[in-house]
Amino acid sequence: MALKMKSVAALTLVTSLTACMVGPDYRKPDVQIPQGFKEGVDWERALANPQAAISSTWWRMYGDDTLNDLVEKALQANQSIAAAEAAHRVSLAIVQTNQAGMFPVVTAGFSGTRAGGNLAGALGAGGAGTTSSGVGNSVLASGTVSWELDLWGQVRRQVEQAKANAQSSDAQLAGARISIAASVATDYFELRQADFDTRVLKEQQDIDNSILSMTQTGFKEGLQSSDDVLEAQQTLEQAIADLQATEATREEDEHAIAVLIGVPPAALSIAPDPDYHFTVLDVPAALPSELLERRYDVVSAERTAAAANASIGVAEAAFYPSLTLSAEGGFAHNTLAHLFTAPSRFWTLGPELAETIFDGGTRTAAVQQARATYDENVAQYRNTVLSAFQSVEDSLSSVHHLRAQESAFAKVLDSNSRLFASEEAQFDAGAVSQQNVLTQRLTLIQAQQSLHDTQALLAESNVLLVKNLGGGWQGEDAGVASSAAAASSSTAENAVRPAVERSAD
Repeated sequence: MALKMKSVAALTLVTSLTACMVGPDYRKPDVQIPQGFKEGVDWERALANPQAAISSTWWRMYGDDTLNDLVEKALQANQSIAAAEAAHRVSLAIVQTNQAGMFPVVTAGFSGTRAGGNLAGALGAGGAGTTSSGVGNSVLASGTVSWELDLWGQVRRQVEQAKANAQSSDAQLAGARISIAASVATDYFELRQADFDTRVLKEQQDIDNSILSMTQTGFKEGLQSSDDVLEAQQTLEQAIADLQATEATREEDEHAIAVLIGVPPAALSIAPDPDYHFTVLDVPAALPSELLERRYDVVSAERTAAAANASIGVAEAAFYPSLTLSAEGGFAHNTLAHLFTAPSRFWTLGPELAETIFDGGTRTAAVQQARATYDENVAQYRNTVLSAFQSVEDSLSSVHHLRAQESAFAKVLDSNSRLFASEEAQFDAGAVSQQNVLTQRLTLIQAQQSLHDTQALLAESNVLLVKNLGGGWQGEDAGVASSAAAASSSTAENAVRPAVERSAD
């Protein structure tokens, strides 16, 4: 009974000791959060709805099957995403490695030795196992158990640090997926913008060529000057140069998309669509405080700070002694037949207490380094939050002004359409020349191009706004996604959610 009471008391003591954890407990760093977005003038702030998150397959809301296919291929085959996913698996393996440090290490071994000469006498226990030829045998079967008690929470702090790093990696993986999807969409819209510009520049080139011919004829007839001819030639050459630049831009966009979807540029060809209609999503409004949970970079920075905080406890635990409990037992004999018998048994049991007396300040420096790293990561977290607010404000400002610009260019196009119709009517009546009609046609084309280019920029800014708001944070999809898209969005969504939920713990 007394022995049992002593065992219970010893177990209670060990349990209480292992419950200790040195180092500061983590608290999420304070950051300054504005009440609203300064440039959110195109949002009705009173109707801000942080629960109405952007769909995890937001790109499908543009209603373009080609875009859907490209984004979904990129999410499956992009090598940056593959690298981020591998890095996340590394971080998860590190968590498992650190968790293993909380358990005993058990090993077992079996060995047999046959030796001659002086070594044979030692192995044969004074000649009992030595043959007449001076050869001795030894057989050993043993097992050991070693357990370093986590008295001061060093291992638990290491696990805490590894988990926080894994959560940071988790958010980075989600960020890679969002960034790649946004890059595909942006390059695709730039490509479609180039499709339209290519068509209008070719039309403009044809008109400029006709005007040059008319001007040259007028010069020969003495109706126009040589300066008029030079100006017409200059306008034509400028159109040719603009066309070449636009075609090069389209080719570069197509090459960029190919790399994003994980194929060589030669393997991808996207058919031109000069009549492409750009769509702008109605992005749900959100409160600034929600941005801290939606943005992958903010989540990653906060988790990195949490990991740095845990490393302080790891460094401080080095100041305390370590206690290792070990035991070894087995069988040893000079013949295998008599190995597993009672006389052949042996065992050892005992604790080992170790403490560093002098290290020249190494441990103190390690603690100072850990605390400085934590302060650095907290500063980086706060700067990431500020940068996140800035990027959203920039996107809101861009979208707002581009909408106003689109409206203005639409009015310019309407005015030029009426002027061109009037010019054609006057030409039919013989009141103006064909060159006047062509010049007005050029003005109308340029108005169309200005409006279409603005609509393209608005769509690209819309994509950037989705990204800056943490697009794909939540996946209430409308059931229109294919199985591949659903799998991709589920992975992206799950990559963010655990990090967000755990960062609030």
